[in-house]
Amino acid sequence: MHYLSFTWNPSEGIDLGFFMIRYYSLMFVVAFTLGWILTKKIFEREGQPQEKLDSLFIYMVVATLVGARLGHVIFYQPELFVDDPLSVFLPIQTKPEFEFTGFQGLASHGAAIAILIAMYFYTKNVIKKPFLWIMDRIVIAVAAGGIFVRIGNFMNSEIIGKISGEFPLGVRFVHEGIRKQDAVNATGIKEPSKAYDAIVHNPQFSELLNSVPFRHPAQLYEAAGYVIVFLVCWYLYWKTERRKQIGYIFGVFLILLFMVRFLVEYVKESQGGFESALGLLSTGQWLSIPFIIAGIYIMWKASKKSPLTPDGEI
Repeated sequence: MHYLSFTWNPSEGIDLGFFMIRYYSLMFVVAFTLGWILTKKIFEREGQPQEKLDSLFIYMVVATLVGARLGHVIFYQPELFVDDPLSVFLPIQTKPEFEFTGFQGLASHGAAIAILIAMYFYTKNVIKKPFLWIMDRIVIAVAAGGIFVRIGNFMNSEIIGKISGEFPLGVRFVHEGIRKQDAVNATGIKEPSKAYDAIVHNPQFSELLNSVPFRHPAQLYEAAGYVIVFLVCWYLYWKTERRKQIGYIFGVFLILLFMVRFLVEYVKESQGGFESALGLLSTGQWLSIPFIIAGIYIMWKASKKSPLTPDGEI
């Protein structure tokens, strides 16, 4: 029995009449805003000036969005570079027909790689601190932001889980299970949002609704995991002396975050990629393993180093 299950039929966003604020975009705004607030507190503690925080914010936003999008296309939809190149960086699709889609398809592995590259240049050109010094401090904000990004995925009914069977917690993703055109054709209602509402609430369409299976809310599982990652990293920085062992918090972050990714992949619907060629594990799991190994190595090396001096040098 699905004791804790429910049907998910969200609106596209907050309609202001002249503009639609999409929930996914709103969650990104929340993530970046929260990240800025958390990092500001850290920079104040470290005695770093405001202008360096402003530069960091720009580096992080650009790296996250560009890296996440490129990562998704490279790892999961490389055919877009040839079939629909405009859709790689613009919130549209041009094939099979033009449609405003919003920014869909963002890979955290791509964002992670881009952030690492961006932080290398940030440490060299702006803050003049060791690379791992800044990584120890930004991962707190990154973990917090990841929570809201995954909630945004849930709102969008994307990155869904596998069919949950008799598992007590399951979500019926109506928008994912029934295409817009099929919803319109089945109900005779031209506006897709009203067509979906009819399918969910009108007993006349109960058979169609029941054809949509309950699935694991993989996005919420992952968001819950990121809460743990955030709390651990926050505690290590603010309540212990581990921040003085350069790289330690960053190593813990890599291990925990990508272990969450690895485990959630077991209940996540396949997103494609190169898993069919390698087998055994999903694309997301294969991509997580190098980060976990790197985290173990970085944490181990950091635990053997002497604590940092106040100016950030060993």
